[in-house]
Amino acid sequence: MAAEPEGAAEGAEAAAVAEEPPEELAHAEVLELFQEALARLVQDPLLCDLPPQVTAEEIGSQVALEYGQAMTVRVCKADGETVPVVVVQNASVLELKKALRRHIQLRQARQGGVQHLSWKYIWRTYHLTFNGEKLADDRKKLREYGIRNRDEVSFIKKLRK
Repeated sequence: MAAEPEGAAEGAEAAAVAEEPPEELAHAEVLELFQEALARLVQDPLLCDLPPQVTAEEIGSQVALEYGQAMTVRVCKADGETVPVVVVQNASVLELKKALRRHIQLRQARQGGVQHLSWKYIWRTYHLTFNGEKLADDRKKLREYGIRNRDEVSFIKKLRK
């Protein structure tokens, strides 16, 4: 029998250790670790404007905004409140509507306000407008309407036919 070269036994031990299954954590433990990591992340000056219960989606949007891959569209609601919504640079009207819906849902969940809005009713009752032009085509890109970073779109009530 040939002698094993030096280090072969150590390599076999390392391989055996590498094959051990990783330590399994309970869902609650993983969630806690994730929340702690997010809390550390939002202390970064780039992300300090985000709420404490931030989502990974919100962090991604903020980073995309910083790198110029996204833009903020201010949506002026019928009650006069302005909501900043982050969308990708080449977003369509439909993507803006979805981002607005997500933003409002997250805010409601954090504040404990009204838990359900009928978005079907909202889009049936209101148009989004920019510089007096209705954003009527959901497939059309925001830039085709001339919407750029920090521009403001408004809700306007539809007229009855």
